[in-house]
Amino acid sequence: MEESKRQKQVAALLNEEINGIFQKLGLSMMDGGMVSISGVKVTPDLLEARFYLSFFQVTDADAALKRIEERHHEIKKELAAAVRHQLRNMPVLKFYADDTLDHVFRMEELFKKINEDRKGN
Repeated sequence: MEESKRQKQVAALLNEEINGIFQKLGLSMMDGGMVSISGVKVTPDLLEARFYLSFFQVTDADAALKRIEERHHEIKKELAAAVRHQLRNMPVLKFYADDTLDHVFRMEELFKKINEDRKGN
């Protein structure tokens, strides 16, 4: 099912605001690496927002995600204050690790290996 215009607008708003909140709360840099929002999806009823987090050179992504979830209340409070004039109801925030970059790196390694094998024959 395709996202509606309103879903896309709310997702863009939440993405912009949450990036600022992460920087303000010191969540954008963790364990010598960087945490960024790679995507935001909002359910059609606008009651749930799913944030996909990308971890770049973070030693333990699971621990970093757990730390973010532990500060969920603080993040939601900041976000609610930032979007109180744009949204009637504050959606439930859910955070997920986006492992797309890991898949890209694995695929690149596989392609390199295949090319090396072909050159060896």
